Amino acid sequence: MAEQNSGEKNAAPGTDAVPTPVRVAGALVTLEGALGLVAMIALVVMGLNGSAQNAGNSYLTAGYAAIVGGAVLAAGIGLLRGRRWGRAIAVLTQLLLLGVAWYMITSDRLDLAIPLGLLALVALGALFAPASTRWMAAGYDIAE
Repeated sequence: MAEQNSGEKNAAPGTDAVPTPVRVAGALVTLEGALGLVAMIALVVMGLNGSAQNAGNSYLTAGYAAIVGGAVLAAGIGLLRGRRWGRAIAVLTQLLLLGVAWYMITSDRLDLAIPLGLLALVALGALFAPASTRWMAAGYDIAE
């Protein structure tokens, strides 16, 4: 069962090639994860140099950014390498980012909301493109 869920060993013949939309989504999700880690570094620096209102909160938020950013980065790299498990994390991340973009729109921050919303929509489109869904479903095909 674990082999089937990993999608590596029981893949249908000819499904080893990772479709371009999955690689595009993987690249975008990798970028998002890397930006999360950059935010972590910025929060730590702000805590260290005293520019944060509360250094403790800055460090805690940095820890959260490290966990979430690391998971998203791992999912993006997983998709780039053809690992099906990264898709669930990637989809969840895009849905959360759409909520963040909506919040930015209602806060009159269109300069940030539009690029973020477009990034999330493009990634979701790539994750649910027909080639991506066929590739994902092929990993769970039990035709033996």
